[in-house]
Amino acid sequence: MAKLQPVRGTHDLLPEEARRHQYVIATFRDLAERYGYGQIETPIFEFTEVFDRSLGETTDVVTKEMYTFQDRGGESLSLRPEPTAGIARAFISGGLAQHLPLKFFAYGPMFRHERPQKGRLRQFHQLDIEVLGVPEPQADIEVIALGAHLLEILGVREKVTLELNTLGDTASRTAYRDVLVEYFSGHEASLSEDSRMRLRRNPLRILDSKDEGDRRIVANAPQMGDYLNDVSKDFFARVKDGLDALGQAYTVNDRLVRGFDYYTHTAFEFTTTLLGAQSAVIGGGRYDHLIEYMGGPSTAGIGWGCGIERLVMLLDEPPAAERPVAVIPVGADGETEALVLTQQLRRAGVKTDIAFRGNVGKRMKQANKVNARAAILVGGDELARGAVALRDLDTGEQVEVARGEIVARLGGN
Repeated sequence: MAKLQPVRGTHDLLPEEARRHQYVIATFRDLAERYGYGQIETPIFEFTEVFDRSLGETTDVVTKEMYTFQDRGGESLSLRPEPTAGIARAFISGGLAQHLPLKFFAYGPMFRHERPQKGRLRQFHQLDIEVLGVPEPQADIEVIALGAHLLEILGVREKVTLELNTLGDTASRTAYRDVLVEYFSGHEASLSEDSRMRLRRNPLRILDSKDEGDRRIVANAPQMGDYLNDVSKDFFARVKDGLDALGQAYTVNDRLVRGFDYYTHTAFEFTTTLLGAQSAVIGGGRYDHLIEYMGGPSTAGIGWGCGIERLVMLLDEPPAAERPVAVIPVGADGETEALVLTQQLRRAGVKTDIAFRGNVGKRMKQANKVNARAAILVGGDELARGAVALRDLDTGEQVEVARGEIVARLGGN
């Protein structure tokens, strides 16, 4: 029988790595709640139409990367490749328009069948922030500031650069789109196959092409800033002024785009040079027409997503896990009392470990293996006197403590 392996592009989170992931999630959750965001959880699979509508039937994600299958009822379902579409669907199907504005945070697994690479898996995990029903630039400023604040708390803000751009309002974007089509049509024969397909459908995505030949053509393409109307210029200026007021440094990158027509105004990424070709750590933007495009009421929206795996790769060592206390029975007479004491300590809030087998020496080795801060030896003469032996595993000092006092001694409540 062949040795069982995880599916390519998936990864087991063993305890130490899981601890790092949970540290990121806990930090994110606490910060999002501090900013007034409420948690939302949507299913990991949706009707495929949810993603066809939100991501576009011709995108690489939909045509090449989504895990799509038919259920037993013949419905086409897809594992979620990103969280925003599901949240927009929940907003529509839940009739949440009457509760605007809404501020959501979410986290969980996403799925894309793409080539596994550094920091990018086929099942990956993502943090997500969304603000719905706020068309003013203050929402843009807040979500960017929240992302920067998260990176700061995690100790990686200095490792990333905030890149910022504007896509303009619908009128500006339409004017720019027409100019791009004209420009790229003059170079159509030299474009990659993917970019030739995008030329008529969403030419802005050509600006983000990774093909070297495309990039040479893009270098001389018209710039969005030259086609912004006054409304768009004013909106972008207010976003930049707000970030300036908060002391958030940024670089304007006029090639930073979002290809779909429902995106407007602000697009941004926190990028790094430390993760190879995949440089974005947090990416987001304003999507004022997405919910309407999906069949809901006209609703402004802005948000960002952050890959947990990639963020963890930037972390220095997070705070150490709490060290446990080890309870060690001494002889058969200590076994039952050790079990009772272990449960009392745990109920009192003390992190406690107990080895299930072995003599005292082997159980002490287990205590050292789990990095216990102290060991409680239960049994022998101490037990007969109604006491236990408490050993500090850092100093080796050992004292006798009355059995009824040990929980309070170790910080229980």
